[in-house]
Amino acid sequence: MKSTGKLDYLEMPAGRGTLDSVKAFYSAAFSWSFTDYGPTYSSFDEGLEGGFQAEGAEAGAAPLPVLYSEDLEATLKAVEDAGGTIVRPIFAFPGGRRFHFTDPAGNELAVWGQ
Repeated sequence: MKSTGKLDYLEMPAGRGTLDSVKAFYSAAFSWSFTDYGPTYSSFDEGLEGGFQAEGAEAGAAPLPVLYSEDLEATLKAVEDAGGTIVRPIFAFPGGRRFHFTDPAGNELAVWGQ
């Protein structure tokens, strides 16, 4: 069940490999299956939902934990009030809206909602 502040999704960069080679590896090693969303993104649901982003404008350098929020604006304010730094304000993406922030240790996370 989705709940505000709970880990909901994990995005990982495809890095130096191609999206096809990353998918082939996880399919062969762990029998994962994927759903493609265009040529640069493929999702999985293997105990935790997530996806791989091929290199390009949206690809990060590190895995991106994604939390869920029932009220995105209120959660953004709570993150700011707690000392987090907003690095990408709320934006729309296929499936909802989200923002990115860094915590005091410099870790980047995202929060998504409707």
